[in-house]
Amino acid sequence: MADPVRVLLVDDHPIFLDGLLTALGGLPGIDVVGTAADGETALLAVGELRPDVVLMDLAMPGIGGVEATRRITARGDAAVLVLTMHADDESVYAAIRAGAAGYLLKGAARDDVTRSVAAVAAGEAVFGTEIAQRVLRFFAEGPRSASTRPFPELTPREMEILDLVAHGLGNQAIARRLSVAPKTVRNTVSTILGKLHAADRGEAVARARAAGLGQLPGRPATAT
Repeated sequence: MADPVRVLLVDDHPIFLDGLLTALGGLPGIDVVGTAADGETALLAVGELRPDVVLMDLAMPGIGGVEATRRITARGDAAVLVLTMHADDESVYAAIRAGAAGYLLKGAARDDVTRSVAAVAAGEAVFGTEIAQRVLRFFAEGPRSASTRPFPELTPREMEILDLVAHGLGNQAIARRLSVAPKTVRNTVSTILGKLHAADRGEAVARARAAGLGQLPGRPATAT
């Protein structure tokens, strides 16, 4: 019989971490060797516990999941399977570039998680259905170059927030949508205004809608 896959669980939400430990602990084929609540602790635990797979959240205090993934995979210490609530393109591609072997969204069924753990331990790449479709579409269509997309000076996350601003969402609503702090949205909006040399939020909205952002399906955008 093959040895069980040694798994380290990394998440900064105690309730979710406890639930994950309960769900996976004791399952045949999986040996949960430890837990960590931030990137720094995860890096130390990987060195001490030698897991085969690290089940990694992304948004954590200190060293975040993407940087922790980069350091773990660069050393070849373990395979990293991301398990997060963040489904935006920037998070997905940042994790993949960092070396993650898989990407699942929180809410995935326990069987999907256990199958994915076994798969990445065996050297496979695994993505949840929604994420897999997005990755395939990215490679099928190719990324839009900075010279052909609107506002090339903005990062992908800034473009995402500008699009939501153009939809008419306030900072609090955007923060809830992206699962970030309102202060983060407020700071990003200020950065966007500076990069676009926009006098205020209204001017940024008008320019974004003129460029095709903030449109509802089937309804052309109009500047206000």
